[in-house]
Formats: sequence, structure tokens, C-alpha cells
Amino acid sequence: MFQPSRTAFLALILVASLLVAETGRAQESGPVYIVQAGDSLSSIAARFNLTVGELMAANNITDPNLLGAGQELIIPGLEGVVGTLDTEYIDLGDSYRTLLRRTQLPEDLFQRLNRLVSPTEFYVGASMIVPSSGSESQPTARLTPSAGQSLLELAMRAGTDAWTLAGRNKLPGTWAALPGDVLFAPSGEDQPIITGLPSAFQTAQIRALPIRQGGTVVIEVRTDPTTAVSGLLVDHTLHFFPEADGTQVSLQGVHALLDPGVYPLRLDATLQDGSAQSFEQMVLIVSGNYIPEVIPVNDAATIDPAVSAAELEQVLAIVSEATPARAWQNLYQLPVAPPGLDCIKDWFGRPRTYLAPGTDLTLTGFHAGVDFGVCSESHPFDISAPAPGSIVFAGPLPVCGNATIIDHGWGVFTRFCHQSEINVSAGQAVQAGELVGKIGATGRVTGPHLHWEVWAGGVQVEPLDWLEQVFP
Repeated sequence: MFQPSRTAFLALILVASLLVAETGRAQESGPVYIVQAGDSLSSIAARFNLTVGELMAANNITDPNLLGAGQELIIPGLEGVVGTLDTEYIDLGDSYRTLLRRTQLPEDLFQRLNRLVSPTEFYVGASMIVPSSGSESQPTARLTPSAGQSLLELAMRAGTDAWTLAGRNKLPGTWAALPGDVLFAPSGEDQPIITGLPSAFQTAQIRALPIRQGGTVVIEVRTDPTTAVSGLLVDHTLHFFPEADGTQVSLQGVHALLDPGVYPLRLDATLQDGSAQSFEQMVLIVSGNYIPEVIPVNDAATIDPAVSAAELEQVLAIVSEATPARAWQNLYQLPVAPPGLDCIKDWFGRPRTYLAPGTDLTLTGFHAGVDFGVCSESHPFDISAPAPGSIVFAGPLPVCGNATIIDHGWGVFTRFCHQSEINVSAGQAVQAGELVGKIGATGRVTGPHLHWEVWAGGVQVEPLDWLEQVFP
């Protein structure tokens, strides 16, 4: 039987050690990033100042296209950072200082992880990377000292002591808490949440961040029942309506052609005694990634800017109202018979250039709804109400053709264009699934189809969102 020499045996050990070392380099250590919806290897690599090759090598990835939301990726090169890198979106009332206090992160590490140059880059809807080791729970109770309230009183309320509270919030001493400042307790169980907003607002948040072009923004605030709330997002007035639990809600659309960037959001509260409080914060609006298209039309008159502008003005006068009663409770239904989604001919939000064949006329705009073709076998031309509401318009329009508009309350409307027949009249109440008309080819069309729109706060929004999410 062959017996290797001592020299050969040592050589084998050396080779094995080298192989282990190589394997270790292929699968590097480091904090773990959870892939978010919309992420790509290139966007993640850019975020952490890496190359795609470095990210692939650290995770033994051979195909960069095989990346899914929820997947864990090791991020190399972040010395001193351990655990999971969570993604958090900045919400109303958050600030650079409050996030540092809540996460207990050293400022230089927070800036390095998020490549922040200045705290002024801190916008609502911006995503921040926050490491979580899982070994110690972060402080979650927000506490705000009122005028004349000591840190000792605040600490007793939070179930801790003044020195711990001062240390957690990087205060120079127990005397340094200022009225209105946002502090965090080391535990948040059963503690009230008080935001960094004026005292009239108990809580405030924007759901489903980040805000995107063509999206429906849901803003929720909680105040004293006698407090009236209003506001402004970009250049649209916010209308708030009460829910059964006391929350006040506003639904506001963001225009699909609004340039991505940072815009103002203001909340105004009028208290029972007539005094007013306001809060303003910049919010980030991201791209909807809409793909441009060119559309030939059947009638040159329908791309006359004067005709289009007059019709839009007429429709805006209707859909800018905000009826205080909400008619719907559930998901919206498809306005056409099954297979519905399989019959979509064109999507919402696409920037458009309209051409009139044989002329030099053009018109630019965007596709403000979803187009459904005729493909149902049972009821191929039927158009039905997607939710309960009241008919506020039923008649012909130059571009939309035979049109129907339903008011669903709270500033939400649906519009149906190009119908061959209108089966309802203004003032009529309708229920979800009730027949409102027939698919046709009236107005600005290239063939028979239904053009379906959803409006929120006087702005057209992505209709398919309303089929997938219950608003508010």
C-alpha cells in the first residue's frame, strides 16, 4: 500500500489551505443587504461604491439577471459594519437627527452607508440604509418634552431614567432637553408615538413610500377630533376626510409627467380656538419609468390643442370636487368582463406624441388611463362600474368621445371614454359591476377600445393600483 512521504503530506496540507483561502475570498464576509423591489446589481453596487464584479464575486453570482426582492447579498468593504442592512424610507416628521437617535448609529457610519454629503439631503421618501444586528432592540418610543417638562418626568413616563434617556439621545446632560425636541426611549412597548410635527398632530405618515409619478399618495394624520386639517402637495390642495378610528386621510394623485425630484408637502391644522399650526417638509418623487410612444389619430381635429385644452378644463371642473362621503370600501373591479387584464392594449403614463397622417399636426401629452380591447367571449362590449358611486357626467366629448364620469367620493373619480353607447345618466347612483356603457370607437381613437381613467385629487393616476390595493 502506498504511504505518502512526510514532505508530500505537508504539501497536501499546504494545497488544501490555499484552496480554503481561495474559497474564503470568493465568499467574503460583511453585512447583509436585503434586495428591494426595483433593485438591480448595478444600482446596489453604485449605492455602496462597488463594481458589479466585486458584488458578484462576494456572493458567488454567475448570472446578474437572477436577482429577486428579498434576496440576501453580502456587501464587501464595509469594515466595522455587521448584521443586516435594512432599508428605511424617511416619513413625515423624520429628520437627520431623529434617525441617528433612533438607530443609535455613529454619524460618520450613517453618512458612509448612505453616501450623504449633507443632512439637507434628507427628504421624505428617500431610502436610507440602517444596519440592524438583531442583538439589541432599537429605541422605538418617540417622546417630545412639552414646555416646563423635565427629562426626569419624560423618563418616568417611558419607564426609564433621565441619564439613560440623555445618553440614548446624545444630550450633553439631563438638563439639555428642549420643548418640542424628538427623543427616543430605549424601549417602546405601550408608549405613545409622538412625531416631530407641531403639537396639533399626534401622528402623521405617508403610506407606500416612495412616491412615484402617476401614483396615488395616501396621507394619514391623527389629531384632536375638533381640529380641521388641510394641506398642499406640490401645487395641489389636500382634502382630508375622517375615518371611523379618528384618523384623517387625504388621497392625492401625482401627475405622470411631473419631473422626478424634490417637492414641498405642507400640513395645516386649525384648532378649535381658531389658532393655526403648519408643518412643511420636502418629499422625493421618483420616476414611474414610462416608455414614450407615437400614436397616429383618425381625426386631425382631435389633436387641435385648443380642443384638447377646452375638454380638459371641462373635465377638471368636475373631478376637482371632493365629495365628503366615500362610496367604496373594497378593491376596485375591472370595468370590462374577463379576461380583462389579458386584453390591455396600452398602459397608463406613457408620454405620447400624436400625429395626424397626411398633415404636419402633432400634439404631445401622456396616456392618462389604461386601454382595454374587445376580447371577452361572454360580454365583449360591456363596461361596468368598478366601484359604487354617482354619475356626474354622461355625454359626448371631442377627444374622449361618448364619456361617463363616476364620483366615488373623497375626490376620487373614474372616467370611461370612446363608448358606442352610454347606459346611465347624470345623477344616477351605480353599484360595482353595474353596466354603464358599451365599448366603441368614438372620439380620438385608432380602433374600438375602452379608455379607463382614475382621478385622485384632480390628477389622473395609475388605474391598476386600484385593482391591487384597497385605498385608503
